[in-house]
Amino acid sequence: MSSTPFLSILVPVYNVEKYLSSCIDSILAQEWTDYELILVDDGSTDASPGICDAYAQKYDFIHCFHQANGGLPCARQQGFTHARGQYVTFVDSDDWIDSSMYQLMCCAARDTGADVVCCNYTAVTPKKEIHCCSPFADGLYDKKQLAEKIYPQMLYYSDGDFFTYGIAPSLCNKLFRRELIGPNLLRVPLSVKLGEDCLASYISLLQASSIYFVGKTLYYYRSNSTSLTHYMDDKRLLENHTLFDMLLEIIDFSRYPFMERQLDYYIAYQCLLTLIPVFRNITASCADSRKLFAAECNYPPVQKAFHAVKIHDIKGLHNKIFTFCIRHRLYGLFRFFLKH
Repeated sequence: MSSTPFLSILVPVYNVEKYLSSCIDSILAQEWTDYELILVDDGSTDASPGICDAYAQKYDFIHCFHQANGGLPCARQQGFTHARGQYVTFVDSDDWIDSSMYQLMCCAARDTGADVVCCNYTAVTPKKEIHCCSPFADGLYDKKQLAEKIYPQMLYYSDGDFFTYGIAPSLCNKLFRRELIGPNLLRVPLSVKLGEDCLASYISLLQASSIYFVGKTLYYYRSNSTSLTHYMDDKRLLENHTLFDMLLEIIDFSRYPFMERQLDYYIAYQCLLTLIPVFRNITASCADSRKLFAAECNYPPVQKAFHAVKIHDIKGLHNKIFTFCIRHRLYGLFRFFLKH
């Protein structure tokens, strides 16, 4: 392996002692060997820090850093400051990867010079596996082809169900040229804990000169009931605002006019993901929760999105009703269907 690795693999770690060794072992099993592995212990209180240290002591290409708990964006940013690779990728510490993942993706990057390489992934739940495959054909796309075939349906793929990504926002099923991902990763607000991947990934994809698609499932994402998305309070609504405001600020619609409709659909989707559990869990008085609901419906990006989306595009009767309620600020009806 060269002194400057081809690939830097960043793994944020927080209280995952049950899964951490299998995650790291799946990386050590890679057919591609020209990489460094950076483990960032984000203030874990279980056995995870010791597991990280043990691997770092055994392998000279594994580097371990410990910090006070700052959240996933903070851990990724800390890891990136130590990355030396030409390309950078990410693995979440409770997930695992196919042994051929980086052999296939790094060879594609090396042979074509692509700025980004993407693969398919599988979400593994306790009951089933959900295969998430790109709708785009395998191979290399230059800037002209990206503008014609990829960008118009990159965020929201309109030929699929609501909501189907053209390219999933995850950082973990992608390799990025280091100079491309760095500035976008480092400006992700540390306060955003849901949807933070898209702030770095989609801007990098728009800025890329070329993207290569590997049409194989190589990444395995563990989805379980302890996921962050299952813990919702009204702070999630403020995180949504930060996320939406930043996307609207950094995406230039005059340059990428096709992104406006996609963002409307994404905002509506993200709101449905968060508003429903937030208002189910909310402990505020009826008057306060009604006021909060009205404020959310009147928030300009949310208001615009829910007036732009077509209700017949929304999947599921309840989601259609929730969309109608948010569009017309019908709190009583919204609350009724939360309970039924």
